[in-house]
Amino acid sequence: MGHERIQAADDVELALVAADRWLDRVEAAVKAGLPHRVALAGGRITKRFLATVATRSKERGISLAGVDFFWGDERCVPPGDPESNHRLAQEALLVPAEIASSRIHRVLGELDPASAAALAEQELRRVTGVEGAAMPVLDLVFLGMGEDAHVASLFPGAIASVTESACVYVGTTGPKPPPRRVTLTYRALAAAREVWVLASGAGKEAALRASLESGSQTPLGRVLREREKTMILTDIVG
Repeated sequence: MGHERIQAADDVELALVAADRWLDRVEAAVKAGLPHRVALAGGRITKRFLATVATRSKERGISLAGVDFFWGDERCVPPGDPESNHRLAQEALLVPAEIASSRIHRVLGELDPASAAALAEQELRRVTGVEGAAMPVLDLVFLGMGEDAHVASLFPGAIASVTESACVYVGTTGPKPPPRRVTLTYRALAAAREVWVLASGAGKEAALRASLESGSQTPLGRVLREREKTMILTDIVG
């Protein structure tokens, strides 16, 4: 378990720091001629972060045209639904940045969770060219964190078919509406080259503290334990 903590004064600074750091990664990938495949999150801080990316990419002259966009989790709702993580990203970043539809690999939330998970995995494998039992690797996964320390749609107390899945994506049921969801698995998060957690809000202080404890059993704690290094960008004090 290892993590780097980046402290911000508030959610505005958090979004700006995260946006500029990510744009640095995008610029480096472009210069090196490498693909850049990311998975986006949902939630309030993600909306602010993506809107900041849209603004800063134009200010800095950094194109996002070569980025492939996936999702860390999605609610099983149509893409235009207010609860859709895809809709959030479309409005905050993908439309303003004029991202080509061929680079947007959304989870088909209008389907049942099992079908949507299977198709999301198939699409990631197609783009990365990874077949068989090998785990396709995302370059960067963005995660939010809930007040119960859940990340993506990996909630405390989830059943073993979710927590121990060898798949890339899995259908799950969450305690928060809408309950039917699709999420990256712990195995997929462990395999990602980078994972950045955007943790914002004073109400999440206890969850973050518990997750950073040695041997933590929270969903975020497990992600930290299973990875060599994870970056936590937060405005939470304590």
